[in-house]
Amino acid sequence: MSKRDLKKYLTELSKEQIQEQILELYAKFPDVKIYYDFVFNPNEEKLQREAKIKISNEYFPTKSKRPKARRSTSQKIIKHFLSLGVDAFVTADVMLYTIEIAQVFSESNRINNEAFYKSFLNSFNQSVSFMIEKGILDDFKIRLHNIVSLTIKQKWPNQYEFNAILERLDY
Repeated sequence: MSKRDLKKYLTELSKEQIQEQILELYAKFPDVKIYYDFVFNPNEEKLQREAKIKISNEYFPTKSKRPKARRSTSQKIIKHFLSLGVDAFVTADVMLYTIEIAQVFSESNRINNEAFYKSFLNSFNQSVSFMIEKGILDDFKIRLHNIVSLTIKQKWPNQYEFNAILERLDY
C-alpha cells in the first residue's frame, strides 16, 4: 500500500476507528509501542545512559567473564536512536562513545583481528559524516582529535586513515 492509498483510507475512517486502529497497533507491535512511549516521554538521558551501559558490557562485561566486543550492538542502538529521532547531540555522543570504549578495550587487550580496526574506522567515518550533516561537528572536534591521537598512540594499523579523515576536516 502506498502512502497516498493509506491517506485515502484514513480519510474514510471516523476518528474513533482511527483511534481504535492505533491502539491495536500499539498493543500488537512492540516497535509502535516503543515509538509512542518515546514520543510521549522522550527521556533521552535515560536512553543515552542505558545505551552506554549496554555498549560497555560488550567490552567489559559485568556478568560473564569473556567480552564479546561486538560493534553490531552499538550499531543497532544507533540505528534505533536514528529511527526514534533522538537528539543529534545524544546520538553523536553515543557514536563516539562506541569508538572510545573500543579504544579503552584495545589498550589492555591484544587484538589481532584486522576487521576490528576496520569496523571502527567505518564507525569514525559515519560519526563524522553524521555530525557534518547535523551541523554539530565543531562541538565534538576535541573528542575526534582524542580518538585519532589514541589510534596513533596504540599503533592501530589504520591510524593513518583516521588521521586523513581528521585532516580533511581541518583543511
